[in-house]
Amino acid sequence: MALTPWPKIYGATGGVMLAGLAALFWAIPRTDEGIGWFDPMIAGGWMAWTFPVALFFYVIACLLVVFTLLAIRFPETPRVGVLHIETTRGDRLFISLLGSAFISLAWLAFFGTSLWGGLIVCLIYAAAVFRWV
Repeated sequence: MALTPWPKIYGATGGVMLAGLAALFWAIPRTDEGIGWFDPMIAGGWMAWTFPVALFFYVIACLLVVFTLLAIRFPETPRVGVLHIETTRGDRLFISLLGSAFISLAWLAFFGTSLWGGLIVCLIYAAAVFRWV
């Protein structure tokens, strides 16, 4: 039986993702007082690239890479869920990310800046979207 290249592809992709995460941690500003988790990563930059913001975009990029590999390795046919529209994994990812943005904004409006509860609601929402949409 011929070996498929997928374990090597998974390993290389994981290695690149870990290297990117290591570079992200390396770029966090450090002072004598400690690590500045919420300090700007680019001094004088046009946007407030703090570690949480950069980590957010890193996670989105990794999700897109993983879902691309899944689409190549395990092609799927669209399915019809509770919305009565055909959706694929990528569609459900987009719906869950868009809904999570609105959930987070509503959480900020009603409960303030502590988003841990909103994150839990977003994860439950994403699980429901992937299960039933």
